[in-house]
Amino acid sequence: MRKLLAVLGALLLVHVALLLVRPAGAAVAPTAKRVRIGIVFDLGGRGDKSFNDGAYLGGERARKELGANVTFIEPGDGSDREPGLRLLAAEGNDLVIGVGFIFTDDLNKLAAEYPNTKFGGVDYAVGSDKDGKVIPPPANLAALKFREEEGSFLVGAIAALSGGSKKLGFIGGMDSPLIRKFEAGYTAGVKHVCPDCEVIAQYAGVTPVAFRNPSRGKELALAQYQGGVKVIFHASGSTGLGVFEAARTMDALAIGVDADQFREAPGHVLTSMVKGIDASVFDAIKRVQSGSFQGGVIGFGLAEDGVGYVYDANNKALISDAVRARVEALKREIIAGTIKVPSTT
Repeated sequence: MRKLLAVLGALLLVHVALLLVRPAGAAVAPTAKRVRIGIVFDLGGRGDKSFNDGAYLGGERARKELGANVTFIEPGDGSDREPGLRLLAAEGNDLVIGVGFIFTDDLNKLAAEYPNTKFGGVDYAVGSDKDGKVIPPPANLAALKFREEEGSFLVGAIAALSGGSKKLGFIGGMDSPLIRKFEAGYTAGVKHVCPDCEVIAQYAGVTPVAFRNPSRGKELALAQYQGGVKVIFHASGSTGLGVFEAARTMDALAIGVDADQFREAPGHVLTSMVKGIDASVFDAIKRVQSGSFQGGVIGFGLAEDGVGYVYDANNKALISDAVRARVEALKREIIAGTIKVPSTT
C-alpha cells in the first residue's frame, strides 16, 4: 500500500508540473478589467425611441463587447436624478453617466465629492465666465457634446427640398439652449436652400416634463399641419411620439431625432437627425476600461460622424437623387468650414 501511495504521489506531482508548463513563445491571454458602470436616464426614460434608448444601447454594447457590469437607473419625476447619481458613485462604480443637460449641476457637484470616480455627461451644458471664456468641467468629468445644429441643418435642407411646401414646422420639448440648437440649425438649413420658406417653431413647455408629453406633441403638430405645414422636425423626446401620430392622422411627414425613428410612422418619416449617443457612451466606457479616460469636453459633429441623417431603403423613395446629392454637398461644405452653422436662434 505504501508503495502504491508513493507512485500515486509521484504521478500527482508530475501532473501539477505539466499544468504549469506552457510552450515557448505562448502568450498568456490578458485579463481585461471588468469595469462597473452606472447610467441614469433623462426624463422620458427607456422606450422614448430616441435619446435615452441610445444611451441604453451604448451601455448594452459595453456589457456584451467589454464585459462591463452596467446598472441603469430611470428617474421618476426628476427630483431623484441627483440621488440616483449619488447612489451609483457611493456604490463604487468606475464611471457614472448622466444622460441629458439637466444633469450638469448634479454632475459638477458629485465630481467634486467623489474625485476618484469618473463621470460622464451626455449633452453636458458647458458654462462660461463673465468674459465669455469656457469654464472647463472637473478633471474627472467628460462632457460628451454634440453639434446638433450641423445635423439639423441637413434635415432642414431635406425638408425644404422634399416637403412640397414653403411652410416647415419645428416642435421642441423643453425650451432650452440645447433644443434651440436644433431649431437654429434646422432653420438655417431650410433658409439656405429656400430663402423665402417659413419655419414655424413651437415648444411643448419650459420644464423637463415637456420631453414626455405625447398628447401635447400631437396637439401642436396637428395645428401646424392644419395650418399648411407639410413637414415637422421634432426634438422633443417621447413628446415626439405624438408628432408621429399626428403625421399619420394627417397623411403628412415628420422628421425623427437622435435615432432612426422610421418605425414610429412608416411612410411618414422623411428622415431622422441621428446622434451617436450610443457610440459616445460606449467610447467613454471603453476609455475607462483601457485606462485612457480623460475629463474635458469631447465634441461630436459631422466630421466625427457624431451627427447625421438617415438615408436608406426605408426613406429613399421620399428623397430624390438630386436632393440627396445636394445635401451631401452641403455636408462636405460644413465639414470643410465653408458653411458656418449657427447654434443659437
